[in-house]
Amino acid sequence: MKLTLRGPALLDDTVLPDVLVQVDGERIAAVTPLAPGTEVPPGADSAERVSGTMVPAYVDIHCHGGGGTAFTDLRDDAAAAAAEHHHARGSTSLLASLVTMSPRDLERGVAMLAELADDGLVDGIHLEGPWLAEARCGAHDPTLLRDPSLTEVERLIELGRGHLRQVTLAPERDHGLDLVRWLTSAGIHAAVGHTTADYTQVEQAVAAGADLATHLFNGMDPWHHRKPGAVAALMRSAARGAVTVELIADGAHLSDDTVRTVLDLVGADHVAFVSDAMAAAGVGDGAYVLGGLSVVVDRGTARLALDPDGTTPGSIAGGTSHVGDIVARVVAAGTPLAYAVRPATRTPARALGLADRGSLAEGFRADVVVVDGAARPTRVMRRGRWLDATLP
Repeated sequence: MKLTLRGPALLDDTVLPDVLVQVDGERIAAVTPLAPGTEVPPGADSAERVSGTMVPAYVDIHCHGGGGTAFTDLRDDAAAAAAEHHHARGSTSLLASLVTMSPRDLERGVAMLAELADDGLVDGIHLEGPWLAEARCGAHDPTLLRDPSLTEVERLIELGRGHLRQVTLAPERDHGLDLVRWLTSAGIHAAVGHTTADYTQVEQAVAAGADLATHLFNGMDPWHHRKPGAVAALMRSAARGAVTVELIADGAHLSDDTVRTVLDLVGADHVAFVSDAMAAAGVGDGAYVLGGLSVVVDRGTARLALDPDGTTPGSIAGGTSHVGDIVARVVAAGTPLAYAVRPATRTPARALGLADRGSLAEGFRADVVVVDGAARPTRVMRRGRWLDATLP
């Protein structure tokens, strides 16, 4: 199918007021800025006028579910529904994230999601666990955390059939640095997260090949000026271009001021906005299950029903927003649209090697989000086709 869109568009970090985006099948065939007084190219008169600003569609590299279902449900239909929920809200590319599970369930999950990736519904698999630190396990079952073994890792890589793209790990665990090397030698991104690692241990992990940080600040020891730990080491590595740091910039996991500070210090080329969404995204408050653990969502914040001690409300248990919501929030907090979009598009696409995503450019996949004046998504195109969804 061929079509031409016309309206304001974000090109090369600048919003231009009048742009033609020509789509041929699943690809962008041409992008033409129209300056006042210039000759209008063929097709412009019949172009579909877009009400809003066209931006590249979002790339979410850390997502557990949404719309009432989750990848952790270990059901084909649930996983497909979760992916399609996020597609329709602007994240047309995403990794399907699993949490800590038993070896058998983890194998089932990876095998199932590999089929989903074969079908093009997701762009790969992210394992968040089971090789995490008990003291920073968050919403992961601490009884299932374990040290990595080459046998288990090789089995999961085999089941993933080339779709295992990212693994979150605590490098201080026994064989943690070996795990970084096993993964990177197989072309899989190692992400430091849910960790008690100190500054030196994180530097060692980066030297071994780790190039991502899973939701910076969350699941890590707080940054202390005499004991800087993982946060400082990862931010320094990001500022030097060695690491891309995830931020859950939803107002619950991080304050808006923290997000703005990281963007200023690290730069948008090394920050990836992620949803970390669980099943409640797009649904609302209520009781849910994440990786076998009971979760309660209250006023938009998901928490474990009980901490491991069994008596007190638990830690934050994933997000309830979409990346499109995060971009709108960051813009509302004062960041220009062009700068707020980059950590949701080009940066995560480059981090994962998705060479045809993250920009409105000739030859790229025709994935487009139309946003209103508050940067809220109003229409979504994926692979050259408008998706049907009722957006707020």
